[in-house]
Amino acid sequence: MVNEYLKKIKHFRILVMGRANAGKTTILQRVCNSMDKPAIFDGQGNKVWTSECIQRGYHDIQHELVFRSNPGFVFHDSCRFEADSAQEFDQMRNFVTEHAVTMRVNERIHAIWFCIPMTDCHRTVTAGEQKFFKECDTQHVPVIVLVTKGDAMYVEAIQELEDEGLEIKEVPEIVVAKKEGELRDKCLGHVKHELDRCKFPPKGYVSLQRMHQQDADCTSLMECTANVLNEEGLQRLLISTQQSSIGICIKYAVDK
Repeated sequence: MVNEYLKKIKHFRILVMGRANAGKTTILQRVCNSMDKPAIFDGQGNKVWTSECIQRGYHDIQHELVFRSNPGFVFHDSCRFEADSAQEFDQMRNFVTEHAVTMRVNERIHAIWFCIPMTDCHRTVTAGEQKFFKECDTQHVPVIVLVTKGDAMYVEAIQELEDEGLEIKEVPEIVVAKKEGELRDKCLGHVKHELDRCKFPPKGYVSLQRMHQQDADCTSLMECTANVLNEEGLQRLLISTQQSSIGICIKYAVDK
């Protein structure tokens, strides 16, 4: 039964959400082991002229973003959701509702990655983001919050150590790294506190940092996504599609 179902699914489809400059495209590049921008297609498989759209970060949520390095993933971008427009919110919610239950199995979304950057630590969760988790029922499609740009905590770590009276030039890097980790954990804890109280809370959380580096590790993101999927067949599809970690393939094979 599972095998027959999987035979009909050609791609693992993910809706990516979040503010502008949350690092969404960079994360997708790391997941797909690519330095290139994605090609963009309409729902009929026709390539859309992309230069201006990609540069400005505006995409039609119906458009499919595909990387040549890994065409097994298909991404959708909820463009300009951060504008907190009622029209754009309704458009996004309609898309989720339709693509969560459509009988056309190749058009179903399998997961939602919701990106929240640590760069705005004083407004970690905006009103628009809370609105999504309060009002948008994604049904069986799991939402994973990606707390991005964790390396922004490095500057704050330095500032806090200086406030404690330490001379930074004399502080071992391991001490700075520990402080940085503490600040990331604090920020992630705040995000969890805010969103877990909502009517439709996320199914998982992942903290990501240094995604701008070509060798950045996406294993935690893949593991979290696989763990919250409600079908073993989809878990297998995700694991076989991802190329960022051989280790997770081995681990999943052993565990199963």
